[in-house]
Amino acid sequence: MMNYELFCTFVAMNPRILITGASGFIGSFIVEEALRRDFETWAAIRRSSSKEFLQDERIHFIELNLSSEEQLKQQLQGMQFDYVVHAAGVTKCLHKEDFRRINTEGTKNLVRALLHLQMPLKRFVYISSLSIMGAIREAQPYREIGESDEAQPNTAYGQSKLEAEQWLDTQKNLPYIILRPTGVYGPRERDYFMMAKSIQSHIDFAVGFQQQDITFVYVTDVVQAVFLALEKGDIGRRYFLSDGEVYQSAAFSNLIRKELGNPWWLRITAPLWVLRIVTFCGEWLGRATGKVTALNNDKYNIMKQRNWRCDIIPARRELGYEPQVKLAEGVRRSITWYKENKWL
Repeated sequence: MMNYELFCTFVAMNPRILITGASGFIGSFIVEEALRRDFETWAAIRRSSSKEFLQDERIHFIELNLSSEEQLKQQLQGMQFDYVVHAAGVTKCLHKEDFRRINTEGTKNLVRALLHLQMPLKRFVYISSLSIMGAIREAQPYREIGESDEAQPNTAYGQSKLEAEQWLDTQKNLPYIILRPTGVYGPRERDYFMMAKSIQSHIDFAVGFQQQDITFVYVTDVVQAVFLALEKGDIGRRYFLSDGEVYQSAAFSNLIRKELGNPWWLRITAPLWVLRIVTFCGEWLGRATGKVTALNNDKYNIMKQRNWRCDIIPARRELGYEPQVKLAEGVRRSITWYKENKWL
């Protein structure tokens, strides 16, 4: 049997990590990787959070209320973490002010609590988004969005993420690194899943007739970047993440259809003004019913955007980030998972 001194040494060797948004799509994969690396893994959840993808008995759960700095101080009192990955947030809301309340103010509350408690953090990784850049570099031929470009968010979601980033810049005692992934997909993801569900029902819907260059990143490649950032990320740096390729707008749906066995389909490409009407009605209906819908004003700005290229050379050079899963393989894995888990 392991004696007490050896046990204490073993525990001390295992870094402690806190992952917010642990029950979410990206967060649950970060938890899995932390466990694989033998981190003492703490999953921050809400009381209402599902634990469907958090079944490993090694997970330590902690309830955190990101809307209250004072309550966070109480909930984190006596805790010590080496690393924090802040993956909590919302991508769609009924009211645009909710984006700021959750994504921006929630980040501030968490960091203030950590600093107040003098948490001896080695790294704090914030999961931001390429969406903070908005519709820039859209003069053809499209060019990669880079770190020197000025962020010009055109969505409430992107604005809330940018404000959180800018606030982090003011925190001189926080060893933070920011990751800006493009569209993240993979098993357990629900928004891209709706596209698969639509194609299975024989409808593929696209908008806009101008060329659209889009990028993707498979969820495990985002996780790869998270742990590289924890290990070697430069404090205060920002890194864009994609799989390193650029695709045309029909690529994703074509691959989904192939993995579904090439069902017959009706591909509809509508002008942007049709999307504007649909999302306007969706926004109104959501507010009237109190139910969040994917068809909202933010979705309109996202879908009309033509250039989603981004420069991942800094992540490759400084972190050693190298995407492992290209789109065809990622779609294959995702559709297989959806089928196996009875989503499709």
